[in-house]
Amino acid sequence: MAFEGEYAMLIGGERVRGGATLDVVNPATEQVIAQVPDCTREELDRAVAAARDAFPAWSAMPIEERRRLLNALGDAVLAHVDPLKRLLTSEQGKPHAEAEGEVIGAGYWLKGAASLDLPVVVNEDSAERYSETRRVPLGVVGAIAPWNFPLVLAMFKVGPALLAGNTMVLKPSPFTPLSTLRFAELADGILPPGVLNVVTGGDALGPWMTSHPGFAKISFTGSTATGRRVMESAAPTLKRVTLELGGNDAAIVMPDVDVTAVAEQLFWAAFRNNGQICIATKRMYVHRDVYEPLKQALVAYAKTVKVGDGSEQGTQIGPIQNKPQYDRVLELIQDARDKGYTFLVGGERADVPGYFVPVTIIDNPPEDSRIVQEEQFGPVLPLIAFDDFDDVVARANATDYGLGGSVWGEDEDAAFALAQRIASGTVWVNETQHLSPVAAFGGMKQSGVGVEGGVDGLLEYTAAQTIVRRRKAAA
Repeated sequence: MAFEGEYAMLIGGERVRGGATLDVVNPATEQVIAQVPDCTREELDRAVAAARDAFPAWSAMPIEERRRLLNALGDAVLAHVDPLKRLLTSEQGKPHAEAEGEVIGAGYWLKGAASLDLPVVVNEDSAERYSETRRVPLGVVGAIAPWNFPLVLAMFKVGPALLAGNTMVLKPSPFTPLSTLRFAELADGILPPGVLNVVTGGDALGPWMTSHPGFAKISFTGSTATGRRVMESAAPTLKRVTLELGGNDAAIVMPDVDVTAVAEQLFWAAFRNNGQICIATKRMYVHRDVYEPLKQALVAYAKTVKVGDGSEQGTQIGPIQNKPQYDRVLELIQDARDKGYTFLVGGERADVPGYFVPVTIIDNPPEDSRIVQEEQFGPVLPLIAFDDFDDVVARANATDYGLGGSVWGEDEDAAFALAQRIASGTVWVNETQHLSPVAAFGGMKQSGVGVEGGVDGLLEYTAAQTIVRRRKAAA
């Protein structure tokens, strides 16, 4: 299919353009590239009502048929990789190669989620009674997706929620709504009306959703600060919540590591998607035995990386996605300058249009510095030397976050043993950021509530229902 020129919301199978609009800005040029509807309260009510009306038939549909439709939706995404990737680059800023990877990932995530099954547990099967616990859908789910991976992180929610039999109202970030609205056009040709509704809007729309009595659940991906407000807003109606929030992921590099082999991997663990990944390496603890050679290797590689407009050939890192985040990253860099920390590379402000920040690596800042303690969500990495494993584990865990982490070393068993001491929802050994639709992903501490992915993530969109049948013979 060919995408339509105008952007419209999808409500009950109808394309709704509404009245007021929001500008969408290309972060590489700071130019407005499109306008999207600014959803009103009344339009949100219509979307919730459409999802509620669609719920009985969708939840009663055999799971095999829901699975078939989700696979078809995944195939439709994979059939539109090129236009979606170009659109994604224009609104998000990431290079075409990374945008293509995200679009492909979105298609495969839908198909991967569709492969899951809802378990039925037989509790008792005796002469007296039969008892089983099955999983039933919750109803209408409100899904709020972020701007760093707008398409694939939306699919983290769409796939399992719909497979479980729920219907949905999905809201993309106002910074990156375009690819999601095009995805809605694909869904409109595959899913029954009202099963998936997509609305766009500004800062008011999220709170309207989280407090709306028509939602049985809110699934949110974003910052920890906003996650707290989501939970607070959902509390009066006791909505269920899944919150995938921020992280301050530590990488621990052991003394036996092959510096030449891992330097490039470690660089991209921190700087992929311009550091705008909740599970990016935000702090890198390097054993003193290899600190100097690894430092030199990272700096040398950083100087070869091209930062620029994601639509240009050869660009490897694009701009920060939006002005507020750009200003926050610059503030953290300025704080490091004011404190007199040593910059190994970067640290200067790019004097060009667009929200560009050069790759920045800071040499051994103190543990209590802002750049170590806070989540930068940008292309700034503190390198920190350590000598003692017990000490580095304590430092890695001394944070309110607990989303991800990684351990790097030649001795895989030793690295694996160290990884088990990291208080994070996911810890990788000799790789990072590998996620799967069939594996659980979630945070500890203030990095989130609940999980996404795998059977555990599927169950987040269900309630347990136990059915007990008294047998006639027992009477």
